Amino acid sequence: MFISVTEKRNSGNDRAMRNCFGCICAAVFLGLFGAVYESFSHEVYSPFMMYAFGVPLVLGALPYGIMALRRHTPRRLTVNLWDSMIAALSLGCLMQGALEIYGTTNKLVIVYPILGGVFAAAAVSLAFMKRFGE
Repeated sequence: MFISVTEKRNSGNDRAMRNCFGCICAAVFLGLFGAVYESFSHEVYSPFMMYAFGVPLVLGALPYGIMALRRHTPRRLTVNLWDSMIAALSLGCLMQGALEIYGTTNKLVIVYPILGGVFAAAAVSLAFMKRFGE
């Protein structure tokens, strides 16, 4: 048994569409989570909590949707690093929003954007290595 080049390209396109759909679901979940959390916050709001849904929507669904339309298939490691960046930044937004609603600060929330930047840099460098290395 073998897989033809056409089937391989279609499977990559399906993977990009599944990732796009997963990021849209994550954005919907974060939007609902932020709305419910702020409804019980006694009229205290945080922009980090309100707009946490934007991270998977803009950094996840948009690039994966473009990849699906262009039929581009990145490496699995690149996708995993990119998804880890989305998770780190989303969690960082939620943590910062919860701390702002609670009325306190914590210096450890700086870890989330730094970790997200490291994951993004690794994913982009792997994507460039694949694109220009072949």
